[in-house]
Amino acid sequence: MPSGLIALLDDVAGIAKLAAASLDDVAAAAGKAGTKAAGVVIDDAAVTPNYVMGLAADRELPIIWKIAKGSLRNKLVFLLPAALLLSAFAPWLLPPLLMLGGAFLCYEAAEKLLEAMQGGHDVAQDTLATHSSVELENQKVSSAIRTDFILSGEIMAISLGTVASEPIWEQAVILTVVAILITAGVYGVVGFIVKMDDIGLHLAQRSSAGVRMIGRGLVKAMPVLMQILGVVGTAAMLWVGGGLIVHGLHEFHWDLIPGTIHHLAQGAANALPAIAPLADWLVNAVGGAIVGLVIGGVIVAALHLLPKKQ
Repeated sequence: MPSGLIALLDDVAGIAKLAAASLDDVAAAAGKAGTKAAGVVIDDAAVTPNYVMGLAADRELPIIWKIAKGSLRNKLVFLLPAALLLSAFAPWLLPPLLMLGGAFLCYEAAEKLLEAMQGGHDVAQDTLATHSSVELENQKVSSAIRTDFILSGEIMAISLGTVASEPIWEQAVILTVVAILITAGVYGVVGFIVKMDDIGLHLAQRSSAGVRMIGRGLVKAMPVLMQILGVVGTAAMLWVGGGLIVHGLHEFHWDLIPGTIHHLAQGAANALPAIAPLADWLVNAVGGAIVGLVIGGVIVAALHLLPKKQ
């Protein structure tokens, strides 16, 4: 009897070690998948603060919380099952779907650039003039969640592409971990960004001169930070969207563009061995952004040439 108990404990210990190893593998794969989706995450963090502009300060965090819950619902309720079904029954659809998503990101970025060149207009003020505060809040939350669905879809698809060779249960766990961590990270950062000016005002009223200086610096930095986020967000959409298209072309063995970018990246890495990984990444990012700008520009031009419905 004791020997049987010892054997059972050995089996339990073996199972525990296997589970621990599996958890380590899952954590490593989740980290890799999240890194691959970093460009879309940057864009998500850059886009979301715009949805609380023009609203009362005391409603900023509640709105961010509503958007965060909608984002998590997008990922876990809709996109995760779809990703697992895709992986199980139609993995060949992943490259073209990623390319379509990439083309959408390129279009969004090109449209932003066009609006910036044309001067644009203050959408927030236009909306404020025609909607009540409750209607405006609901409209902004709904719009943000719809935009998040596209970005979350890209995050889940990129993550799925990273772990497509893993067993289906590991894919489910990894995608769940990625969804939760990325959502928490993005909307935590967004919450800090939108409250940065309030934090600065609070610090600016403290008795310490050093603290007051930091507070005033935060307040002054807020508009600049928003401009930087806008630029980074647009650039991220271009390099991620273009990169997805380039990767898709490679998957379909249309290697002229992917091969050219890869050759230039390898040349840059060999020429700058001290910063070889950075040089390789920069060339690939710039190459993807150029492809994204061309694709996005073509889509924007085609849509603008289409006759508008009266």
